[in-house]
Amino acid sequence: MLTIEKLNLMSTNEFTDVIGDIFEESAWIAAAAALERPFASVDDLHQSMVAIIQRTSRTIQLNLLEAHPNLGEKIAMSHASSKEQRAAGLTNLTSKEYETFLSLNTRYHQKFGFPLIIAVRGKDKKIILADMTKRLHNDASLEFQIALAEVFKIAWFRLNDKIKQ
Repeated sequence: MLTIEKLNLMSTNEFTDVIGDIFEESAWIAAAAALERPFASVDDLHQSMVAIIQRTSRTIQLNLLEAHPNLGEKIAMSHASSKEQRAAGLTNLTSKEYETFLSLNTRYHQKFGFPLIIAVRGKDKKIILADMTKRLHNDASLEFQIALAEVFKIAWFRLNDKIKQ
């Protein structure tokens, strides 16, 4: 298994290849983090990656949000997203549940301009559905911050899956 010590010793290209998928379709974050080594822990690495994103423009942050797939939608997505959504029961929705998710995703995207993002690990489809419905009532500024926070949670889970503490 990969350790933070091994990750610190990798070339920038190897580092990026190994953890470039932590943030959906955004290997540039791993490449930037590679320049901030060494990291003392997974938490240190995660905080560095979060800070990299927080230093970018709203446009770049929006691009990061837009890279995420809709919840429960039957589309091609990254291996990590597929695994996470499958574990939460989002790949075996009934027809009615699928239509509900599709409608909520559409309404959310129309209102906020990016996909509804939830770190689904440890949640089931009922909890996710309730959260989706609730978040539609937020204002745009708050929802942008919540979406980024959810992306950061997803990255935390993925880093911990890859790197031994």
